[in-house]
Amino acid sequence: MASTKDTILEIRNIFSAYLEQKDLRKTSERFAILEEIYSRTDHFDAEALYVEILKKGFNVSRATVYNTLELLVSCDLVKKHQFGKNQAQYEKSYGYRQHDHIICVDCKKVVEFCDPRIHQIKSMMGDLLNFKITHHSLNLYGVCGSCQLKRDIATTAIAK
Repeated sequence: MASTKDTILEIRNIFSAYLEQKDLRKTSERFAILEEIYSRTDHFDAEALYVEILKKGFNVSRATVYNTLELLVSCDLVKKHQFGKNQAQYEKSYGYRQHDHIICVDCKKVVEFCDPRIHQIKSMMGDLLNFKITHHSLNLYGVCGSCQLKRDIATTAIAK
């Protein structure tokens, strides 16, 4: 697996080429946003990213963060998810395996998982229905253990 430094260099090169192709400016703010995203290990929303960028001393506007996120989604360096009615969540995508998500409907926690049986189903359905499957998205919704415990405590308290 490539080192973090190598990955950062690769994604910077990809983003740089994309900006050139679209005749867009290569600004230090855009690259700072890209590097902040690739230093993270979680899903995040645009506002959380904006706050982190400001904490690190970069003078960027919210518009720059939102616009850069859209550029990064367009060039496949970032994935955008809409989990239910929540605001959009993002995650880095370059060099990361396909995975699916389970989302708590109470606290909105997102957990990634990978199960090879999903790949088998995807392949089988593609063959069966004569589709070349290019990608998929699977989101499961439920109540995490912590939130279920809170629900149980609240239900017990009401019953007394």
